[in-house]
Amino acid sequence: MLNNYETVFILTPVLSDTQMKDAVDKFKAVATENGADMVNEENWGLKKLAYPIQHKTTGFYHYFEFKAAPGVVAALETEFRRDEKVMRFLTVALNKDAVEYNNKRRKGEFNKKEKEVAA
Repeated sequence: MLNNYETVFILTPVLSDTQMKDAVDKFKAVATENGADMVNEENWGLKKLAYPIQHKTTGFYHYFEFKAAPGVVAALETEFRRDEKVMRFLTVALNKDAVEYNNKRRKGEFNKKEKEVAA
């Protein structure tokens, strides 16, 4: 049975755009090769960290939402731990309400209501 997951990882800010893209592609490949079905992927860009990690105050944030068997998460997190470009990562299993929320967020339904009220 496939579960829904989302994972956010922070890459070190000293990477070039190509290095960052290669790292993201590598993690996406690890997930898909282990049977994950990518639902959504977002590049949140360079953001300021709440506290310094490895003497760095910024990092490149990247988000994956996917459906996979539980073993895929273990394989993905092992790769995160092995790669020195990854400063932090967090993977969360989603319940049906979170999946529904993410679907609405992707379609932009939350912003529509605010615009209608303003108009």
